Amino acid sequence: MLLGAIADDFTGATDLCSTLVRGGMRTVQLIGVPSPDTPAPDADAVVVALKSRTIPAGEAVAQSLAALDWLRRFGTRQVFFKYCSTFDSTDAGNIGPVADALVEALGCGFALACPAFPTNARTVYQGHLFVGSVLLNESGMEHHPLTPMTDPNLVRVLSRQTDGTVGLVPFATVVQGAGAIRKAMTALKEQGRRYAIVDAVTDADLLAIGEAAESHALITGGSGVAMGLPANFRRAGLLGTHDAADLPATPGHAAVLAGSCSRATLAQIGFAREHMPLLALDPLATPDADALVAEARNWIAGKLGRTPIAIAASATPDAVAALQAKLGRDQAGALVEDALSRIAADLVQGGVRNLVVAGGETSGAVVSRLGVHSLRIGAEIDPGVPWTYAEGSGPAMRLALKSGNFGARDFFVKAFAGLEA
Repeated sequence: MLLGAIADDFTGATDLCSTLVRGGMRTVQLIGVPSPDTPAPDADAVVVALKSRTIPAGEAVAQSLAALDWLRRFGTRQVFFKYCSTFDSTDAGNIGPVADALVEALGCGFALACPAFPTNARTVYQGHLFVGSVLLNESGMEHHPLTPMTDPNLVRVLSRQTDGTVGLVPFATVVQGAGAIRKAMTALKEQGRRYAIVDAVTDADLLAIGEAAESHALITGGSGVAMGLPANFRRAGLLGTHDAADLPATPGHAAVLAGSCSRATLAQIGFAREHMPLLALDPLATPDADALVAEARNWIAGKLGRTPIAIAASATPDAVAALQAKLGRDQAGALVEDALSRIAADLVQGGVRNLVVAGGETSGAVVSRLGVHSLRIGAEIDPGVPWTYAEGSGPAMRLALKSGNFGARDFFVKAFAGLEA
């Protein structure tokens, strides 16, 4: 195993897997912390997908360390801690606490942090995270129901989550290439800094950062910074060139489940409404999971066929805030996750074998409900979102786990183009 990764949600894990496959690494995603007797897949990279982004920090740390222990049993040469390209977290964590625990366990004393993903309009400049042309706190992420991001300065954000200190490798250094980046990070480590936020505004920057981190035991960030890692292993003579394997055909019905409330997903739902049957569930009007599941079951009856269908429990920030005020933040999220995961099980029982799930928390709930234990990574639908071949206790099927913020407006329609019915 060349690279062992720990991802804090399921959609982020598939995003990272897709990046590594594109770079020529045979990659497998495992769901949850593997049991001690789980053998290592025949792969260059293994990504352990956790559902740890918003759980209590102590639990996130424990799960991440357990995943690290399993990866290290198989001699992984480098560890990657994957979190969202919008740095989703609160002042209590979980990015800082998990990274601290990994730094200590690996004894490396230092790690870079770079969530940039220019292909999806996430860039870091002077330590500030931009989404498109606006700062993070003006992008809609300030309204996120679980991790509202109100400060775009990542040096400040990460500093509030760690007892270590955080430095910056600025853009002026990054554009000088891998040697300058490596020298700057070495200087920060020698100054006693535990982390370096590293600027990146183009893919070329990410490739240079990856090259500069060739000897680092731990890298943290979004999937973009992993772009440069396959070339490191290839230069060392450890990696050949592989094409992403075609996934097996999965004849059956097709469906979309959306729980994300991001602007991108809301736009995708609006587009899908014009192209496929779509049920919009309203948890605020019906704050009962049993009732929502019953409503979906009645609506689904007779609709599964050659045309994909969509079921969405996504809502505007105001509606989400109202539901949280009514039920509490955790209970509101649990209601939607419980309902959509049960609906997913109904869809699979009804013959759905090609399923798109939007939203990290929703994806985690759905994959857990369906008993999926591993995902083989296929070709991308849009940057950061591949089709995967899911294997577990239920029928084999294709899953696309989409981060709420990812994908073009026509994503839900485009995902099913060309799939065998």
